[in-house]
Amino acid sequence: MPVESALFFETPEEIYARVFSALKPRTSPPRFAVEFCRFANPDSLARLSEGCITVRISDLLEGAPSPVHEALAYILLGKLLRRPVAPAYARRYRLYLNRRDIRRSVDLVRQIRGRKFISGPQGTRFNLETAFEELNFQYFHGLMARPLLGWSRRPSRTTLGHYDPSHNAIVISKLLDSPLAPPLALEYVLFHEMLHLRYPVQTRGARRSIHTRELREAERAFAGLKEAKELLKRL
Repeated sequence: MPVESALFFETPEEIYARVFSALKPRTSPPRFAVEFCRFANPDSLARLSEGCITVRISDLLEGAPSPVHEALAYILLGKLLRRPVAPAYARRYRLYLNRRDIRRSVDLVRQIRGRKFISGPQGTRFNLETAFEELNFQYFHGLMARPLLGWSRRPSRTTLGHYDPSHNAIVISKLLDSPLAPPLALEYVLFHEMLHLRYPVQTRGARRSIHTRELREAERAFAGLKEAKELLKRL
């Protein structure tokens, strides 16, 4: 019978010590403390303090196969030690996260543990529910179910809007509720986020497509698309 690789019998600490030696072969590995935490997302981090590297991993990954933990070890320690990591490890890790059962688990955990700030649809100038229903009838025949709608805490210029599928919520930047923001700018951003509701993220292997071909084509139906994009550039 073939002898199985020792990789499948390693503890998490042993995996990280081995990966550390692969990244820094001339340095003796420090102590490692690996713990699984109840994060709201599949987030993980590694920190060096007083001769010990503490690794905190989302408990969503606790049951992952050893090769996935090895890939994550290369990613985390590569970032911590500022060492290049082979793209194959990032691909292996993304492939696991993109599995349908894992994505379902991630969404469920986000719903249960995550906190979503929703200010409500009424802003200083605009009401998002009113704007949503107008766009709904104009572009979606009034058939789109209304998600949670709210304004962001701060007037962000980098994130004008986003759709959160875990909480079924669209959040729009307060910047678009200011006196300087034309209604067309708000309508376009809200319409774009409604398209994310209509065309969910697609996963193909290790790749996640957020702006799918169907979404980009549907966006062209927006009246005043070119003008709206120019307005947003000026904002």
